[in-house]
Amino acid sequence: MEELIKRVSERTGMPEDKAKTAIETVVGFLKERLPAPIAGHVDSALEHAGGTVVDKASDLIGNIGGMFGK
Repeated sequence: MEELIKRVSERTGMPEDKAKTAIETVVGFLKERLPAPIAGHVDSALEHAGGTVVDKASDLIGNIGGMFGK
């Protein structure tokens, strides 16, 4: 998760603490809406993710930051 926090912070210009809050919000949102067996793996996937998951997540959040002029 630390790698994702750093990437989101860099791409959006957010301080790392705000990036962490944004990521936790998105992850919580996803876990609420995914089927229970899949939701249970979200945290593990983020902690052990290769570049692909981290890249996709940071791209998504970077795009959201772009919508707000970051």
